Amino acid sequence: MEKNGNNRKLRVCVATCNRADYSKLAPIMFGIKMEPEFFELDVVVLGSHLIDDYGNTYRMIEQDDFDINTRLHTIVRGEDEAAMVESVGLALVKLPDVLNRLKPDIMIVHGDRFDALALATSAALMNIRILHIEGGEVSGTIDDSIRHAITKLAHYHVCCTRSAEQHLISMCEDHDRILLAGCPSYDKLLSAKNKDYMSIIRMWLGDDVKSKDYIVALQHPVTTDIKHSIKMFELTLDALISFNKRTLVLFPNIDAGSKEMVRVMRKKGIEHHPNFRAVKHVPFDQFIQLVAHAGCMIGNSSCGVREVGAFGTPVINLGTRQIGRETGENVLHVRDADTQDKILQALHLQFGKQYPCSKIYGDGNAVPRILKFLKSIDLQEPLQKKFCFPPVKENISQDIDHILETLSALAVDLGGTNLRVAIVSMKGEIVKKYTQFNPKTYEERINLILQMCVEAAAEAVKLNCRILGVGISTGGRVNPREGIVLHSTKLIQEWNSVDLRTPLSDTLHLPVWVDNDGNCAALAERKFGQGKGLENFVTLITGTGIGGGIIHQHELIHGSSFCAAELGHLVVSLDGPDCSCGSHGCIEAYASGMALQREAKKLHDEDLLLVEGMSVPKDEAVSAVHLIQAAKLGNVKAQSILRTAGTALGLGVVNILHTINPSLVILSGVLASHYIHIVKDVIRQQALSSVQDVDVVVSDLVDPALLGAASMVLDYTTRRIC
Repeated sequence: MEKNGNNRKLRVCVATCNRADYSKLAPIMFGIKMEPEFFELDVVVLGSHLIDDYGNTYRMIEQDDFDINTRLHTIVRGEDEAAMVESVGLALVKLPDVLNRLKPDIMIVHGDRFDALALATSAALMNIRILHIEGGEVSGTIDDSIRHAITKLAHYHVCCTRSAEQHLISMCEDHDRILLAGCPSYDKLLSAKNKDYMSIIRMWLGDDVKSKDYIVALQHPVTTDIKHSIKMFELTLDALISFNKRTLVLFPNIDAGSKEMVRVMRKKGIEHHPNFRAVKHVPFDQFIQLVAHAGCMIGNSSCGVREVGAFGTPVINLGTRQIGRETGENVLHVRDADTQDKILQALHLQFGKQYPCSKIYGDGNAVPRILKFLKSIDLQEPLQKKFCFPPVKENISQDIDHILETLSALAVDLGGTNLRVAIVSMKGEIVKKYTQFNPKTYEERINLILQMCVEAAAEAVKLNCRILGVGISTGGRVNPREGIVLHSTKLIQEWNSVDLRTPLSDTLHLPVWVDNDGNCAALAERKFGQGKGLENFVTLITGTGIGGGIIHQHELIHGSSFCAAELGHLVVSLDGPDCSCGSHGCIEAYASGMALQREAKKLHDEDLLLVEGMSVPKDEAVSAVHLIQAAKLGNVKAQSILRTAGTALGLGVVNILHTINPSLVILSGVLASHYIHIVKDVIRQQALSSVQDVDVVVSDLVDPALLGAASMVLDYTTRRIC
C-alpha cells in the first residue's frame, strides 16, 4: 500500500488531555509506533495530565515509552463553569505555537471534553486535518454539545457503534469519511481478563479482599446541574457506607464541581474509612482488571456503560450523565438518584451478579481498522469539508430496512432428535438454517454445537449479517440467569447441570442466553407472533411433549425455581395414564405426541388401527401420525383417542384461564391444529363465564423455538430502569 497517496510518511499528532482519553488513544499510539515506515508520531500532553491533584498522569505516557513532544499547562484552577471556559481560552492561546512547530498532517482528537474542543478548534483554524474518535454518540450532558461540535470541525470520524455511525450520517457528515471501527480500548479489554489479577486487587483494596466481593465507584460532576450532582454523590457515599463492602473510590475528573465533590469525600472521612480506598488514578491496565473482577461498579462514568460491559460486571449508572448511551443488560439505570434508599436498593439488586459479556462498543480489532483508514487518507484531496445534506448519499448501509435485516442472532434449538442452528434477522426471518442429528453424549453434543455455531458465524459475515449474540432453546429446566441446564427431559441424555453459556461465550466472544423451549416459544410469540403487543398471554406447545410459557405484564415468568409454565404436567385426572414425570393423569400423558404414539401402538397391536386406504410399512414404527391419519379416515377408536387427548388439553387450558386469566391462549406445535376445536368446546362447557370469551388460536410461526431463542438476543439492549 502506498503511504497515503504521497511519497512521505504521514505525520500524526495525538493530543491527550486526561487519563480517560489516554486509555482510548494509547492503543492507536502503539499501533502507529509499530509502523514507522508509514507514520511519524508526535505526542502533545495537556489538561489534567499535568496536575498533581489528578495524579500527574502524564507519567503513565512516559512509562509506556512514548516521547512527549510538548507539555502544555492549560488548566485554570477554579470552582465554577468559568474556570472551564478560561481553560479552553488558555489552550487556544498556547496551541498555535505548538502546531506551527510540529506541522502535523493530521491531528487525532478523542471524545467530548472541553480540552478536546480547544484542540479541534485550533487545528481546524490552522488547516490541519482532524480525525475524531467516538463521534456520533449520545450521553446526556454538555458533553453531547461538545462532542457534536468537534464532529462538525473534524474531517474524518472513527465511531464505535452502528447507531453512532447513523447519527454522524444524520448530521450530514460524509459517509466515505466515517469508519465504524469499534472502541480502541476494547482491543485491550477483550484480552485482559486472563491475566493475573489477584495481586492487583490486593494492591489497591487490601490482602483480605476477594474477587467479586468489592465495589468500584467513579462519579463525576454534571456541569449542567452541579448542585444536584454533588448531592447525588453525597447520597452515593452514604449508600456505600451502609452497604458495607470494600470500595475503591476514584477521584472525579476536573470539571466544574469536582473540588466540592472531593470536599464531600473528606467530610465523610472516606479517605480514612476502613472500607474505602480513595485514589486519584489507577493505571488503565490495572483498572480494567479491577472492574472486570468487581462485584459491582457504581457512578456516572462512561467507562461503566461502555468498557465494563465487556466483562459482564454489574453496573449502576446514576443520574443523567450517561443516560443516552447504548448499554448492555449489565447496566441498571437509576435516573433519579434522589434518595439513599434507592441507591442502596440498586446495590442489593446488582452486587455479585454476572451478566453476559457485551460487544456493543467493539470486537477487539479497532486499531488495525484505524491504521488502515489513516493510510487511505489522501493529503492531495481538498482540505475543505463537504457536508452531505439531505438527501443523504445513496449507500445500502444507510437504509434502515437493510440495517434491521443485517442485525441478527444465532439461534440454537436442542430437540430430542435434531440439533438446529439458524441465523435470524431482526425481523424474524430465518436467513439460513443448519440441521444435524442430536448426538447422544454430552461431549459429542457440546462439540457439535460449538462447531455449528462457529460455521454459522463465519457464514453470517458472507451474508452481511452482524451477529449480536447467541440464544439457545433446550428442553428441561433451565436457569437462564446462569445459562445452565439444571436437568433435562428423558429425550436428551447426559444433559443435566450443563453450563451452556461459558463454552459458547468463550469460543465466539459473544453474549449467550439460554432458556427452556416452552419459554422460548412464548418469547417468539411476544416478538414475532400473535402475542405481539399483548400484556398477558399463554403459549402451549403440543409436540413430542407438552410445554409452554407464560407472559405476564409483558414479561416472561420463570418462577422461584425456574419451574413455571410446566403446563404439560398439570394434572387433569387422578387415575389417568402414567406420565414421564412419574405422576399420573398429566396433560402430557394424554395429549403429547408420545402419548398418541402409545395409544396408536396399542390399537395396532390389536389390529384396530388400520382402515381402508391406510398401511404401515414393516420397517416403519407406528406413530402419532398414523393415529391422526386413521381418525381422518373414519377410525372411530382413533377419533375417540384424539377427542380424549383434546379434552385433557382443554381441561388444562380451563385451569390456566381460571388461574392466570390471560387475554389470549396460543396453541403451538404440530398437534395444535388437531386440538383447537376440541379445546374451544371444553372451554365453552367447563370454564367460568367470565373467561369463556378468551380467544384460543393456533400459532402461525413455523419455528417458534428458533425465533424465541433469537428474540432473547435481539431484545438484549433493552434498558433496565430502577
